[in-house]
Amino acid sequence: MNDKPYIDWIAMSDLALSQTIGAFVKHHRLSQNKTQEEIAQAANISRSTLSLLEKGGTVTLPTLLQVLRVLDLLYVLNSFTIQEQISPLQLAKQEKQKRQRARNNNTDNSSNSTW
Repeated sequence: MNDKPYIDWIAMSDLALSQTIGAFVKHHRLSQNKTQEEIAQAANISRSTLSLLEKGGTVTLPTLLQVLRVLDLLYVLNSFTIQEQISPLQLAKQEKQKRQRARNNNTDNSSNSTW
């Protein structure tokens, strides 16, 4: 069985999502054995703003990013990476344009001589 619990993000309310993010931040802060004051100072925010974030309150995106940076958690943003995808029609067109055979590159003049 999968050891990671499935979270139905779509079914969650905005408040529940905010609380989950806050719990994530708090868990990692505590696992690094850092106080709210230490993180708040390093992120250049107030301790009450960090407390609000950890409780699932409303904070700005830059505030969340500052806290993630201080906690060395910016890797969670990898989920936002955009990968270019090619349509099946474009892929088929490119495959059709690929060379199917190699041309004989015989540079020997004797084969080009006339009879």
